[in-house]
Amino acid sequence: MDIKELNKLKEKNSAVLKKKRIMVCSGTGCTSSKSDVLLSNLKKIVKDKNIKDILVEKTGCFGFCAKGPIVVIDPDEIFYEMVKPEDAEDIVASVVDKKPLERLLAKEEDKYVKKWHELNFYNKQKRIALKNCGTINPEKIEEYIAVDGYQALYKALNMTRDEVIEEINISGLRGRGGAGFPTGKKWLFTKNSEADQKYVCCNADEGDPGAFMDRSILEGDPHSVIEAMAIAAYAVGATQGYIYVRAEYPIAVERLNIAIKQAKEKGLLGKNIFGKGLDFELELRLGAGAFVCGEETALMNSIEGKRGEPRPRPPFPAVKGLFEKPTLLNNVETYANVPKIILNGGKWYKSIGTENSKGTKVFALGGNINNVGLVEVPMGTTLREIVYDIGGGVPGGKRFKAAQTGGPSGGCIPAKYIDTPIDYESLSSIGSMMGSGGLIVMDESKCMVNLAKFFLEFTVDESCGKCPPCRIGTKRMLEILTRITEGKGKEGDIEKLERLAKNIKSASLCGLGQTAPNPVLSTLKYFRDEYEAHIKEKRCPAGECKALTQVHIDPEKCKQCGICAKNCPVGAIEGEVRKGPFKINQDKCIKCGVCITKCPFKAISK
Repeated sequence: MDIKELNKLKEKNSAVLKKKRIMVCSGTGCTSSKSDVLLSNLKKIVKDKNIKDILVEKTGCFGFCAKGPIVVIDPDEIFYEMVKPEDAEDIVASVVDKKPLERLLAKEEDKYVKKWHELNFYNKQKRIALKNCGTINPEKIEEYIAVDGYQALYKALNMTRDEVIEEINISGLRGRGGAGFPTGKKWLFTKNSEADQKYVCCNADEGDPGAFMDRSILEGDPHSVIEAMAIAAYAVGATQGYIYVRAEYPIAVERLNIAIKQAKEKGLLGKNIFGKGLDFELELRLGAGAFVCGEETALMNSIEGKRGEPRPRPPFPAVKGLFEKPTLLNNVETYANVPKIILNGGKWYKSIGTENSKGTKVFALGGNINNVGLVEVPMGTTLREIVYDIGGGVPGGKRFKAAQTGGPSGGCIPAKYIDTPIDYESLSSIGSMMGSGGLIVMDESKCMVNLAKFFLEFTVDESCGKCPPCRIGTKRMLEILTRITEGKGKEGDIEKLERLAKNIKSASLCGLGQTAPNPVLSTLKYFRDEYEAHIKEKRCPAGECKALTQVHIDPEKCKQCGICAKNCPVGAIEGEVRKGPFKINQDKCIKCGVCITKCPFKAISK
């Protein structure tokens, strides 16, 4: 394919995007709620009714996962939420009649909102990496080309390799996989390494609990990553690329395979791309779900068919990486920004964000939050804006307690820092980190000791076991945390945790071990009183640790009706109807909370 053919395809398919289209979210979240059945129903109705001027298409994640399955009517951007397969008939009729279906529209402040970009959830977002997710069919390369797809690759091939890298340098783009290393520098180091073969790799092994940023990009816009990797290959002098993706992402894997095949058929992968002399082949490698394979050297070992264990560094991958050749490795979100930067210029991207953290960041917003979903905001957006303006606040009128960023490698941000700008430096200054983009919100009912235990359980389970500090040290930390949450904590346990954490951080081989103690250290820093209450008072202030929780009946509120006793699964509630307040036998009580939910007089509490 040459640039004339590309532009013809762009012009032809730009007209298609202006047609009336029913866009159905076909990401993992919505598909799990039967959006695939909805899509089939819509297609069948349009076909049976012989409606020629309406297209029904699958698309990627819109981000507003709390409202899925989602359907958008383009080009009017009419947003329908929580759509069911049986709504298909009414949706088609509403498009034909040009009358929005009010019962499926989103409602905010007692008003229906028609267009999706007018919803509060999207108002403060700036979608760059997610720009095409929800607007194109990810299984049609023609639609990607219609929105300037592969124009950046053609532009890059008409620049020198140094000019491409300089544009990335100017942009200030930093790695979105967690470490935040300057992307342009990594590209330059790889370019400057002399070798007969170089590789470009994409890390799509997204393993943090609650994280699904990379998955959504691959499901909604796979060609953006393919195009970016081709640009990177040209810049560093590579001819072979690999995308290492989790096998647990079947939709992403399927769409990547389709996209790679389409790009090869169009001559956008393979030999002499655009007639400019670039040869670049791209293949997938599936990971088996090992969290440690998100670490770059373990990932490369896995691609080579070896056990997924990290290697000592230096030498770094830019010098000696995959198959002992210079290798460039970035994650999905990092690559997704590259075509936009090349097309619009590094200065454009640099104008977004803060002084040292440029551009936007995608977060998977979860936990105790009303608007669970995927958000992309300019660097420097405060945590308060994300939680309340975009996330819709904490459910049930409960108080915001903390947010965990960076998953098991990150740290918690307590409520007093809710106005902290979300950027690399600000998070680091308060003991947290950006990480890959998981953002878990917690309300007052969450125990921070138990939170630290949860993340450490994950780390212990996922440790590759190669180095003793991580293999043994994290296990010892988990044993102490388990004792504390079971009411068996002892004086000196906190100090032991801190000593172990310091040794593990300084002596572990890779980033997984070096950052494993972070959740413990950050919760100790801001919620030390909760640890002390568990150890000294044998009490869980949040009431989450069952071993330290007692359920009580308030004798003043008890109406002696016996409903609680009837519903107790273990017969722990003692007393007779109308013969005095009921009491709970603490030796029998399993703290299940059934009595609390069944009492009509709210006389029972933890």
